[in-house]
Amino acid sequence: MNNDFVRKQYNKVAHEYLRQRDNFKNNKYIDKLISLLPKNATILDLGCGAGIPIDSYLIKHGYKIIGIDISDKQIELAKENVPEGKFERKDMSELKDNEYSVDAVVSFYAIFHTPREKHLELFKKIQTFIPKGGYILVTMGYSDWEGKEKDFFGDEMEWSHYGADKNKELIQKAGFQIVFDEVDTSGEEKHLIVIARSIQ
Repeated sequence: MNNDFVRKQYNKVAHEYLRQRDNFKNNKYIDKLISLLPKNATILDLGCGAGIPIDSYLIKHGYKIIGIDISDKQIELAKENVPEGKFERKDMSELKDNEYSVDAVVSFYAIFHTPREKHLELFKKIQTFIPKGGYILVTMGYSDWEGKEKDFFGDEMEWSHYGADKNKELIQKAGFQIVFDEVDTSGEEKHLIVIARSIQ
């Protein structure tokens, strides 16, 4: 798993990825999260991409957004598309404990581009960003797989993820209680969707 490769590939496919991004329907999951959060909450989006549709939707509903992404091009697009948000180019696998202080963390289609053996460590870091009772909403792998695909929006991309049960176990080990999980099949793909609450 090569983070520099992931960055380079997302820089290359940024516009095409944004064009097809709405194939994945996530509003119902975001609405579930919104129902659990206080008004005017601040949300950190890990792997924010171009800011559309997730961050623009959250800002429309009155939330403050901080977004990070490994791709320079995606951050450039996010700043253009969602000027109300705060965006910076950063590798989520290099985050530090307590680096952010937010009410919730979301991450869509991004964590599985980091090495799966580091996912537990990442969730433990995320747990330090939110208060007890704060929430995460994440998409994870549905099946156990690691490797490279040749046709990711016209180019190559790498993935690294465990199966659904293992992913839920990691989230719980990091100090979260799962309040909702579902296998989503939008975009003709399968992803595990998890909403979890910090219990420590």
